Amino acid sequence: MSKRMAALFVIFLIAGTVSLAAAAGTAGTWKGVVTDKMCATKGVYISDAGCIQRCVAMGDKYALYNTADKKVYVLMPQNKVVAHAGHEVTIKGTVEGDTITVDDVSMAAK
Repeated sequence: MSKRMAALFVIFLIAGTVSLAAAAGTAGTWKGVVTDKMCATKGVYISDAGCIQRCVAMGDKYALYNTADKKVYVLMPQNKVVAHAGHEVTIKGTVEGDTITVDDVSMAAK
């Protein structure tokens, strides 16, 4: 009986460790334009800072439009990218699904 309990304990321990590792996301660097999710999804007005700020004020989220692969990522926390609306940037952080948790944002080299 104790061998079964020990085996179950090991299985749960391994499963928990794998789950935590998967929940951590994948670190990386992305380049693109800080825009809002709605416009990025449609591919319009991605560099119009005024339009982006109005859409975010109405409830939309800041997003990164990756010009290389045309993917759209929601950026969190939002306050780290406010000053970069409409700018081409390099973002360092962690991605989970379609959300990047931003560690650092800087203007992209031209």
